[in-house]
Amino acid sequence: MSKKIVVLSGDGIGPEIMAAGLQVLEVVNKRFAMDLEMTEYPFGGAGIDSSGEPLPHKTLNACKNADAILLGAIGGPQWDEAPHRPEEGLLALRKALGLYANIRPISVFDSLASLSPIKEEKVRGTDFIVVRELTGGIYFGRPRELTDTHALDTCVYSNQEIRRIIRKAFEIAKTRRKKVTSVDKANVLATSKLWRKIAEEVAQEFPEVTLEHQLVDSAAMILIQDPRSFDVIVTENLFGDILSDEASVIPGSLGMLPSASHSEIGPSLYEPIHGSAPDIAGKNLANPMSMILSITMMLRQSFQFETVAKVIESACNEVMDQGILTKDLGGAATTSDFIAAVMNELKA
Repeated sequence: MSKKIVVLSGDGIGPEIMAAGLQVLEVVNKRFAMDLEMTEYPFGGAGIDSSGEPLPHKTLNACKNADAILLGAIGGPQWDEAPHRPEEGLLALRKALGLYANIRPISVFDSLASLSPIKEEKVRGTDFIVVRELTGGIYFGRPRELTDTHALDTCVYSNQEIRRIIRKAFEIAKTRRKKVTSVDKANVLATSKLWRKIAEEVAQEFPEVTLEHQLVDSAAMILIQDPRSFDVIVTENLFGDILSDEASVIPGSLGMLPSASHSEIGPSLYEPIHGSAPDIAGKNLANPMSMILSITMMLRQSFQFETVAKVIESACNEVMDQGILTKDLGGAATTSDFIAAVMNELKA
């Protein structure tokens, strides 16, 4: 039975990196007879242009019935003044599918360690995962208010929301180096006090995993000073958004970083962590690695195709070791140059 993948190319460089990633996926789909079926739908700005909504009903229904979802990128200045922004579609999709757990791996390829803005000796060997709660907290809290004289945002977390994301982090840590760093602001915030209490409770379920607590400001400093000290970081929505973006500079480029968002029972969504980069859209300059690595996350986590994921990653590593790098990594290769080299490795 075929596995249905919904493709949401989106906006800006989204269609370019998606097309590149799908070229790679089509090759391994045939080579390993995986029977993957990819179907594209409008989303984000493309959804607004096609139907007036960033998340058209047809797209949402397809996502609900998919086995996995691939997303390129969304947004652009042409929709800044529109009645609906592309980002509304992403928040709505996360909520509709219950995508509560955002998984962002941060690792430094040996061939790219010298490109990090942080000293090479500090980042070489970095390999950790940020587990970010994605459907609660201040981004979704009510009431919310904005007037000319004051503004109000509400941060709300329930026991159940905190428990399930922390448990997810411990489950991941069990398969790695068995250390969880829970990040909060428990010296100030009530939600963080509850967060820390529940983290301690969940830790009792995983005696083989070590739990440590870090205040978010301290964690932000350690990410730069000693990124190799982390294994699995778990934190709430706002802190996770900021810390994972900070961590994204460690490998040297946003163009290298994938992510996955999981629900409890439905399909998962895989996407690069970067935005739509409208300044380079259509110029054949985007680094497709973030999309390719999002695809390998999908192959592993939704379909258990570990061998296929390793084959793709090995081909990409070989290409980068040869010095074939896109502009963001200090190279001269275009998007199509890089993909052509990867395709040659996969077909060799």
